[in-house]
Amino acid sequence: MIDGAAMFWTLPRARSPELLRLLVAYQVLADYLDCTSERAANAGVRNGLQLHRALVEAIDPSLPLSDYYRFHPWHDDGGYTRTLVERCRQIAAGLPSIAQAQPFAARAARLTTVLAFNHEPDSTLRDTGLKAWAALHFPDSGELPWFEWAASASAWLTILALLALAADTGCEQSDAEATYAAYFPWASLAGTMLDSYADRAEDQAASAHSYISHYANANQVDRVGEILSKALTNVAKLPNGERHLVLISCMVAMYLSKDSTRTAGNRATTRQLARSAGPLPRALMPALRVWRAAVGLQTDRGSPYTKGWHQRPG
Repeated sequence: MIDGAAMFWTLPRARSPELLRLLVAYQVLADYLDCTSERAANAGVRNGLQLHRALVEAIDPSLPLSDYYRFHPWHDDGGYTRTLVERCRQIAAGLPSIAQAQPFAARAARLTTVLAFNHEPDSTLRDTGLKAWAALHFPDSGELPWFEWAASASAWLTILALLALAADTGCEQSDAEATYAAYFPWASLAGTMLDSYADRAEDQAASAHSYISHYANANQVDRVGEILSKALTNVAKLPNGERHLVLISCMVAMYLSKDSTRTAGNRATTRQLARSAGPLPRALMPALRVWRAAVGLQTDRGSPYTKGWHQRPG
């Protein structure tokens, strides 16, 4: 679903139909690549890396278009991926502040190469690949362990936020730099960890990759709560910070309103995470539970914030 991505349309001061088209096209592309990569996981990491070049080239028209299916057993998709990439490039080029935002959006897009490792079926190979990826891109890891860097890069919220910034007039490079820093790693990491928390039981049953499982149980709630607090605090400081705050609060509340977060085993943890997130997400949670019931999302594995903001990395 594209609902979450479309919400970034509300960030600029003026509504831009072209921005909305870009957000939707980019989200459709990202979801499609995630599904295509997962279904061909046995084709290896190089296939995933090649496929996800499309996410970079979709917002960097200086790059030549690649053969995205070079290592994929399907070999082709009838031009579907290439059409989406070209459409994204065309729209992005016309946004008024794209020159300021594009270098940072491209940086975030290049980090999405980590998606190639997330669907590796062998857990040992997957973790080895993710650790090597993190060491390459973040040699001075700072306050984040390797799996948090990988989890942050697995989300593409940062790209969506920067595309929204590009639709505003008069933006400076400093605005793009601040947006990048607020969304990466904290807001992106919050989205991935909440998604992983909400789907933890299903992932365990399926022996699927789960980013949140990398925490020791004793540290899990406190660390994710800290991530939520930092994400919301940082986006609130941006220009139009109140809009960013509402948007990320909606994301938090959407995840924490899923039925899977309110089971007997999770109820206390969910309450603690909601307290860490602050009053706005807590206020939104009851309304989003009602909305979920109304539109039939209670039993869906995904939500608009799972498939609408970033791929479901586990």
